Amino acid sequence: MKTAATDLGLGEAVGRFLHELADVRLASEHTVAAYRRDLARFVEFCGDKPLQQVTRLQVQDWLVSCHASGLAASTLARRLSALSSFFDAAVQAHWCSANVAAGVRPPRQSKRLPRTMPPEQTAALMNSTDRASELRDMALVAVMYGCGLRVSEVVGLDLHDIDLQQFELRVFGKGRKERIVPLPQGAVHCLQAYLAERVSAMEEKAVFLNRFGKRLTARSVQRMLKERALENGADVSVTPHRLRHSFATHLLAGGVDLRAIQELLGHASLATTERYTHLDIAKLTEVYDKTHPRAKKKSG
Repeated sequence: MKTAATDLGLGEAVGRFLHELADVRLASEHTVAAYRRDLARFVEFCGDKPLQQVTRLQVQDWLVSCHASGLAASTLARRLSALSSFFDAAVQAHWCSANVAAGVRPPRQSKRLPRTMPPEQTAALMNSTDRASELRDMALVAVMYGCGLRVSEVVGLDLHDIDLQQFELRVFGKGRKERIVPLPQGAVHCLQAYLAERVSAMEEKAVFLNRFGKRLTARSVQRMLKERALENGADVSVTPHRLRHSFATHLLAGGVDLRAIQELLGHASLATTERYTHLDIAKLTEVYDKTHPRAKKKSG
């Protein structure tokens, strides 16, 4: 029996939306999990009332409550975006008559420049160690930094995504959007060495495997980077995201066109990539202030 829009509860509507997100829109597990967490918090705040009874004021009160608990503006913006996407889908499915989250403004976010690592720090991560997983780890770092991949993209790589003859990778980014990225020669050599000794696991198509022969997780990659940095005397605050930012910033400093960097990173908007321009200018200003004689203020 089809549920009338007026009878559909908020909790059930959220459940249907998450099912559609996973099985129809084929969103990643990470995306579905993030939506599930954010929407569950809204249901908890409002109570499982009929969807039609949820009001714009309740959306605003929820955001105020979240803000009062000390959450960052970026987190609030993400939660509001998830809620608005849910109500958009609910209106299209005729579960409710209006998107009550539409037009609600999230708190203003401060523009934060991405943190990067200097080239010598990324180079230190490639120093050899005595780790049992050395060939795999060297290939991981070489591919992540050399191609500017997100950690979800690198652990999501399958064997058929690698073309060592053409020196390129097929990558699936956010929203399963496909892009082809070039493989630097150093990364090709590391991959060749790793794949030559990779544990045989006929049922496992993933490129990077853990010691049990299963696909490596994002958390394992993060832990590996920390341990590798510690062993090699590199910055232990390294993360996969910092490696990606470093890739983009180093390309920009080397004169690579901003739109080319956008394509390599898989950014949907050039505005996202333009953050690296501000970062580069900030770095140049810092160097100028420290070294240029005219930058030094004369003492009165």
